[in-house]
Amino acid sequence: MTTYSEIQTLLGADAQNLLGFNTPKISKDQIHITNGDFVTQSFAASDRSNKVLANLQRLYGSGRLANTGYLSILPVDQGIEHSGGASFAKNPIYFDGENIVKLAIEGGCNAVCSTFGVLSSVSRKYAHKIPFMVKINHNQLLTYPNVGDQVMYGTIKQAADMGCAAIGATIYFGSEESNRQIVEVAKAFQMAHEQGMATVLWCYTRNSAFKKDKDYHVSADLTGQANHLGVTICADIIKQKLPENNGGYLAIQQTESSYGKIDKRMYTDLASDHPIDLTRYQVANCYMGRIGLINSGGPSGNNDFAEAVKTAVINKRAGGQGLISGRKAFQRPMGEGAKLLQTIQDVYLNKEVTIA
Repeated sequence: MTTYSEIQTLLGADAQNLLGFNTPKISKDQIHITNGDFVTQSFAASDRSNKVLANLQRLYGSGRLANTGYLSILPVDQGIEHSGGASFAKNPIYFDGENIVKLAIEGGCNAVCSTFGVLSSVSRKYAHKIPFMVKINHNQLLTYPNVGDQVMYGTIKQAADMGCAAIGATIYFGSEESNRQIVEVAKAFQMAHEQGMATVLWCYTRNSAFKKDKDYHVSADLTGQANHLGVTICADIIKQKLPENNGGYLAIQQTESSYGKIDKRMYTDLASDHPIDLTRYQVANCYMGRIGLINSGGPSGNNDFAEAVKTAVINKRAGGQGLISGRKAFQRPMGEGAKLLQTIQDVYLNKEVTIA
């Protein structure tokens, strides 16, 4: 178990700023703080069926974070999204999808998320051992020139037949294809709920106009609005990149004054430039945390353990519900990958890391 002092050491110069921050713009009294009975707290009054509630409880009740209200999910769909060779050359064992499932189990994850092909190839062996989440749409890189679009790769019945507890999907909010994707995913989520499965939405922003003086694809205001659209189509869990800046609307409006709608209080009363405040704004757009926010772990690099702990601390202290981290884990030997996943989980298990 990673101790509080070890978490401080991994955070380094950021430790005091992240662990000592306690003046968020949106008070924790205004958000739904997760707990061991989160499924009852958040969904019992909703229109989710008993089957959906049971599968949500499977997700929240599995792995090392079982019944804490937090989630640690291993997602590996990079064989399609980033190409198999580019993703698995560093660690070729993951061309075999069974090793993806083994890593999630050894790492103590709540669930494993992958493609129809990966999960169906081993479903009889593992679907009862760890909750399955199948990613139903993907962006593929063989179209020339490459295009940024999400295409459906299977059916909801297939997901149910292989024993999935949940489905996941991506929408590129802001892209030319987003209207079609919203309709497709909304229908798929309705069908998944009818089949008794939970739904998780990757709420990514995608438009070349979002890159100005900096990359506003990770701005709190644009990602927050993407989250708000995601919960509108009844996602049970929202996946979002950790915000790195703010003012995406403002930057775009300098050249496209008619773009979007803002209130200056978004930037003064509801957020500051502190990373926990920026992430709290993402939580606020998930019905004040009634729908859980999980942040992505980001790409693999030279300081994966420190970066993973930093992301987990920001997410937890902002009122989020966990991380969905893949590349940092599978692009290293399985034992090290499992240790990284468990180090992330230790942040959520550590009671000294509190909600700001």
